Amino acid sequence: MRLLAACCLILPLTTAFAQTEEAAQPEQAQETVLLVGQRPGPGLWKVSKGDHVLWIFGTYSPLPKKMEWRSQQVESILAESQEYIGQPGASAHVGFFRGLTMLPSLMSMKKNPDGAKLQDVLPADVYARWKPLKAKYIGDNDEIEEERPLFVAEALYSAGLKQAGLTKGEEVQKKIAGIVKQRKIKSTSTVIELEMDDPSRILKDFKKSQMADTACFDKTLARLETDIDAMRVRANAWAKGDLEAIQKLSYPDQETECADAVGKADFVKNAPGFQNVRQRVRDGWLVAAERALNNNAVTFATLRLSQILAQDGYLAALKAKGYQVDSPE
Repeated sequence: MRLLAACCLILPLTTAFAQTEEAAQPEQAQETVLLVGQRPGPGLWKVSKGDHVLWIFGTYSPLPKKMEWRSQQVESILAESQEYIGQPGASAHVGFFRGLTMLPSLMSMKKNPDGAKLQDVLPADVYARWKPLKAKYIGDNDEIEEERPLFVAEALYSAGLKQAGLTKGEEVQKKIAGIVKQRKIKSTSTVIELEMDDPSRILKDFKKSQMADTACFDKTLARLETDIDAMRVRANAWAKGDLEAIQKLSYPDQETECADAVGKADFVKNAPGFQNVRQRVRDGWLVAAERALNNNAVTFATLRLSQILAQDGYLAALKAKGYQVDSPE
């Protein structure tokens, strides 16, 4: 059983493509029709050391709901690969029977401490912005008003994507995993386990922990208020392999704010396994990538585009170590 669904909001572990909020170009903002049918996505990044090559495919979210992804380039490279390096991340688990004993506490973990309502923990102007978005995307649901802003933000964002005809893009990862399994390619996980010496104590600490998640909530509202059309533009751009169009459109960075809300919460101070998660995940992936480059003629990996394109991202780290890094043509 996965413990603390909230803590797994740490998992996006990404930086945004840009930190400013710039308006889309007029002609781009009007492009709201989502591409459907079969789409290849962007080309592959090539990391090389001598004649050993690591090919990296950049995943993206959100994507069109009805889009079918297929890339002949990806399939042909996977056919030559000796190893597949999975997407980096982190998770926390407890045993099944231990999870059953903790179920009542797990069910209440989303609630605000001391029975506070959303209106009690948010600034008045932020709460006022929430009400029309709630009506638009969630509807009549009084129970959500009892939840922490972090969880409400996630529910609102998911509902907004669904209504806009977008998904979180997990289908692409599933398709790649299916090809890897079918071809019996060695698969290396780069998901780190968040160690818990006392899951019950961590859960209790989390439930009473103060969490600076107003910024996460605020940025999520801004994303839905201003960015739905641009989300469609970026989704279409990914589907067409147009990286330039994606990078031109920056947006409110709610993922970083929401991850920070968990990573800097009070309960983390007494939970060493939940500290420095972003850096540990990055380091673990880089170790796996370098090992593969040493051992394999051809390796295939996936990363989120933000992890690829950031100035201090994963590929920048490999380049600093002396590897040749080539972008898609």
